[in-house]
Amino acid sequence: MAGRCLRAAPRALLRLAAPGAFGQGRGWPRTFNTAAQSSAGEDCGSSEPPVEPDPLLAEEALEHKALRLQKEVRDLTERYQKALADSEHVRRRTQKFVEDAKIFGIQSFCKDLVEIADILENATKHSSGEAEPGGQKPTLKKVFEGLSLLQAKLQSVFAKHGLEKMTPLGDKYDPYDHEIVCHIPADGVQPGTVTLVTQDGYKLHGRTIRPAQVGVAVETQE
Repeated sequence: MAGRCLRAAPRALLRLAAPGAFGQGRGWPRTFNTAAQSSAGEDCGSSEPPVEPDPLLAEEALEHKALRLQKEVRDLTERYQKALADSEHVRRRTQKFVEDAKIFGIQSFCKDLVEIADILENATKHSSGEAEPGGQKPTLKKVFEGLSLLQAKLQSVFAKHGLEKMTPLGDKYDPYDHEIVCHIPADGVQPGTVTLVTQDGYKLHGRTIRPAQVGVAVETQE
């Protein structure tokens, strides 16, 4: 009898597992599904509405952002203006270097040329002493006249190109333009006055390329 009960147990379980075992709309499977749906509906319906942002806080945030952007604009403007000023300064310096190169590029040549002017001036002075008016040396007279014309023309060319001769006799001593070769007692003149010029100086466009060699008056010790 126990064997028959054991053989009948699987068939009974199969009948219970069949879809229509509990009938339509009855039994625990149907009840479980309905409870799950009800619980899901309660969860969805219980969600709270979204919280709207506070207008005052939003306005304050915008003000902070506007202030930060204004500060960035000021910083960028200052940096731009500084960079613009630096570039303008570099441009002016470069332009000045180019102009100085054009003007003073002949400085070495002028230094050599004034040496020739000194020789010509000395030759003119010596010939003037021998070719006196009414003298019996017409050749020396013509030489003197030719040297005088050549010297005048040379000084004219110097002036045309910005080369200026300095003869500072009677001027105040200037260490930038004068080179002291001797001291002379200040008899009737102010100490520091140039009372003797042994060699003329020259300037090229206002820049001294050869200082004048001078004697300066000094006070005498009694």
